[in-house]
Parts: sequence; structure tokens; C-alpha cells
Amino acid sequence: MSELENIREWEGKEVVDADGQPLGQLEDVYFDASTDEPLFVTVHTGLLGRHLTFVPLAGATLGQDYLKVARLKAEIHHAPNIEKGGELSLEDEARVFKHYGVAYQPPETEGGRLLVRH
Repeated sequence: MSELENIREWEGKEVVDADGQPLGQLEDVYFDASTDEPLFVTVHTGLLGRHLTFVPLAGATLGQDYLKVARLKAEIHHAPNIEKGGELSLEDEARVFKHYGVAYQPPETEGGRLLVRH
């Protein structure tokens, strides 16, 4: 995932699915709290882009002016989301990982969060 080192600079860029179908604009990047590795992005979705849908970065690649994720639009459409300006709850964090079939083990820290937004 070294190609995604500067993913923070891509906020506002277009995100497309594995088939090149547009998903929306990249809003935030969520990192692993212990390794600082980028794990998920949120994408403006829904009517008027009021929702932020979580999309995993595993297998993602950067194009000329877009981020291409390794998932299909149908799967992303049913993923957990939050309201723009909202916070990801601990329960929703677990749901995001489960939706995409990604192993989830929250860290044993005071906050108990695996994902942090920078």
C-alpha cells in the first residue's frame, strides 16, 4: 500500500469502484490507530452526498485523478455509513469490518478504537 502513502492529499478526489463506476468524492481517511496505516476512506454517497460510506483501501490504486477501490458499487452501496460531520461509533466500527469480511479486533486501549481519522 506504499502507493497510498499520500492518501490524505486525495481528499475531494473522485472514487471509483473496481469496474470504474463512480462512487463519489473522498471525504476522510481512517487509519489503524496502532500502525497509522490507511485502512478505509469515506465517500460522499446518498441523496445530495449527505452520507459518508466506508470503503476499504485494501487493493486500492491511484489513477490520474481518482482513487480506484477493489470493491464493487453494489457491495459499497449496502455498507455502513455515517451522516456528514458525524462520528463513527464503536458498534459501527465493528459493522464496517464485518460488512466487508475483514477481520476485526479492537485494540485494548482506553478508547478501544481501531480506526482513527486524521
